[in-house]
Amino acid sequence: MTSESVADASGKDVSPLDLSRAAFQRDLLEAGLLVDSGVSGLYGRSGAFEDIVDGIDRVVVAAGPGTAATRLRFPPVFPRSSFERTDYIASFPNLTGAVNTFTGTNREHARLLADRADGLPWDSYLEPTETVMVPAACHPAYSLYTGVLPDAGVLLDIYGFCFRHEPALDPARMQAFRMHEFVSIGDAAAARTHRASWIERGLGVLGELELDATPVIANDPFFGRAGKLLAANQREENLKTELTVRLYGDLDEGTAIVSSNNHLDHFGRTFDIETAQGEVAHSSCVGFGMERIALAMLRTHGLDVTRWPLRVRERMGL
Repeated sequence: MTSESVADASGKDVSPLDLSRAAFQRDLLEAGLLVDSGVSGLYGRSGAFEDIVDGIDRVVVAAGPGTAATRLRFPPVFPRSSFERTDYIASFPNLTGAVNTFTGTNREHARLLADRADGLPWDSYLEPTETVMVPAACHPAYSLYTGVLPDAGVLLDIYGFCFRHEPALDPARMQAFRMHEFVSIGDAAAARTHRASWIERGLGVLGELELDATPVIANDPFFGRAGKLLAANQREENLKTELTVRLYGDLDEGTAIVSSNNHLDHFGRTFDIETAQGEVAHSSCVGFGMERIALAMLRTHGLDVTRWPLRVRERMGL
């Protein structure tokens, strides 16, 4: 055991960071803000927690493009055909959630029930469906714009639940969470401008919530050896900036609560989207992690919302 770790009841080393994460999780559950589902990283939310998220969203919307953007809301699943075109399975297979169901006969169902009664796995009786869990709020939108865009491109306001199979002790790393995104699809210049402008605008939103955020050049957690090259290229080209808050002090490098990303022509190419000038469309987005921002506020201002700074509560409409 090192000086930087302590032992749990079983004698296994536990880092101070994990102890801090566990303590934060326990505090949230005991306060009734989150509800334990029994599955790591999967929580219910209380009414008080939802009030915080709604208040955050009021500040996010006020900073957004308003009626200039097309407002879209999607369910938490979308067509497998669209999922395939995003190439998400190539880069993040470990985070993917596919929907399976039973399509067999009565005889096969009887065998399933027999295996279940014997405590045996029954998953082999299920078949893939035409739907996959949404991993990023903007992903269901791109198939809508296959073809030629309007002269000025499109600006989208998208809000919804996402799923990533990422079970963790840290309450800020949930398997199911919400993102509010503003997405630009158009030419390369529009994508660059959108991404860059939202770094400062995102900091402005977090400043109104009195969160101490830091912009950090970042990369996505691409899978495998090929993913290391993709991550290096993403950082080298400065395509992704995260706004981070130190939920656990100096124990880690901070938690990303907002992300501003330039996808280049990835979605334009895979979804056959063209600009009015006949070029492959570029896209970029800013994503506000609603649960993560809520957790950052609880960590910063305390678990009792009535004791938060008055100006923050008024800004959020609480």
